[in-house]
Amino acid sequence: MRLLFSIGAVLVAGMFAGGDVAGIAAPGPKFESPKNEPQRPAVDRDAQMVDVELVLAVDVSYSMDMDELAIQREGYAQAIQSKEFLQALKLGPNGRIAVTYFEWAASSDQKIIIPWRLIDGPETADAVAAEILKTPIRRASRTSISGAITFAMPLFDEDPYRGLRRVVDISGDGPNNNGGPVTVARDAALEKGIVINGLPIMVKEPSYSTMDIDNLDFYYEDCVIGGPGAFVITIKDRGQFKEAIRTKLLMEVAGRTPERPVMRVADKEPRVSCLIGEKIWSDRWGR
Repeated sequence: MRLLFSIGAVLVAGMFAGGDVAGIAAPGPKFESPKNEPQRPAVDRDAQMVDVELVLAVDVSYSMDMDELAIQREGYAQAIQSKEFLQALKLGPNGRIAVTYFEWAASSDQKIIIPWRLIDGPETADAVAAEILKTPIRRASRTSISGAITFAMPLFDEDPYRGLRRVVDISGDGPNNNGGPVTVARDAALEKGIVINGLPIMVKEPSYSTMDIDNLDFYYEDCVIGGPGAFVITIKDRGQFKEAIRTKLLMEVAGRTPERPVMRVADKEPRVSCLIGEKIWSDRWGR
């Protein structure tokens, strides 16, 4: 299924109207803390509870040009500050989320831009947005989605807050071509109760120099995302960057899922090989 929303505001409008919005279903299952987690006093637990722990994992590989990287940064900053985002935030049972933002490329190249931050209103949202925008933009070699997922998993253990859901949000413009197989990393995250959503970026025609592939959205659906209500929002035009990012964040904050979510069947062959990136790299460079 290819899921592309035309306007993020529709989501919030539907939630406030009290009815279902086309393409949006009920909130997904809640994350349950492990039974052996130390018990904290009720007051302390309440102060630390958030609606979602959200990891934003953003691709900065060389296949992303500087203009795309700038638009991507601005898209996240503006989405977090938007009226729709702040309205969706207040609809949650706790009215706040915890978010961390890191950029990734090769399997050993991940850089945290925003450590865990609480967003509970306009002031904290503005502070996070400003922090995203002030960091110099960088680019790096290779594309390791598996490395990004592996890096993201222990971040939840470092989060001082406890969410009803745990979500990793992966954005990128190409398949995994470095590090371990992406399906192994994905499945390890799913075993921990983590949901992985995807934002495949398909604004350029596939070319030899960038190692892009056709049907990157299928690749993300079959090989990258997973967990209850996992979804993909595809960007096929530069003008859709900011709108798609805002829509994606609105859905994640509100705990909404597509009406027709991507359903993975264990014995179903993926439409695009989950090792296609590794094969392209091997064929081209002989390693």
